Amino acid sequence: MSPIVSCRAITKHYRQGMIDVPAVQGIDLDIDRGDFASLAGPSGSGKTTFLNILGALDRPSRGTVTIDRQEITQLNPNQLADLRLRKIGFVFQAYNLVPVLSAVENVEFVLQLMGVSRGQRRQRARDVLAQVGLQGLEDRRPARLSGGQQQRVAVARALASQPAIVLADEPTANLDSRTAEDLISLMKNLNRTSGITFLMATHDPRVIERTRRHIVITDGRIASDERRANLVD
Repeated sequence: MSPIVSCRAITKHYRQGMIDVPAVQGIDLDIDRGDFASLAGPSGSGKTTFLNILGALDRPSRGTVTIDRQEITQLNPNQLADLRLRKIGFVFQAYNLVPVLSAVENVEFVLQLMGVSRGQRRQRARDVLAQVGLQGLEDRRPARLSGGQQQRVAVARALASQPAIVLADEPTANLDSRTAEDLISLMKNLNRTSGITFLMATHDPRVIERTRRHIVITDGRIASDERRANLVD
């Protein structure tokens, strides 16, 4: 089975005045279908840059990225936007919900951009919200939801398009301990029961200890890549 994401010789440099600053240096990495993986590293390690490249939010200076069998580094901006919409689900630490839209409308928005009919997208949005435990809260706007509930809406929105992979950037950073544990359990259950592939950039040891794969970046390179069988459930 081919990997869901495959990177080869990914390098990213930024220009600061007359200096060329390396952020990512020659990374080779495959993310397999069904992985439940954490991506960690100290500040300035290149973790966020690398996640942005995997999510087609940034282009590498050199190297190739293949997502669901499609090589993406030569795509134009419109093609990349369509790929992000259809192939990648994003979960951010700041939730990034539209405040004037209800929970179901926030989830529907992605499907509307995809051209899904009104009736189909409303049913799909309600189904996904129920999947993340928000049945009965579909009509609440973000201001009337707790932080944990807002992050669950963000997870539902990420799942709505049935993406190839969900990328999460510090998904537990703004949550209290109990809510963070609940969110991790939710994502792990979605991975286990639905086979959804997750890659989470995180500093949170509660996330790291419950992932089956733990990848560490240091100085723009993969320092370690550990697959684990015995996990905290």
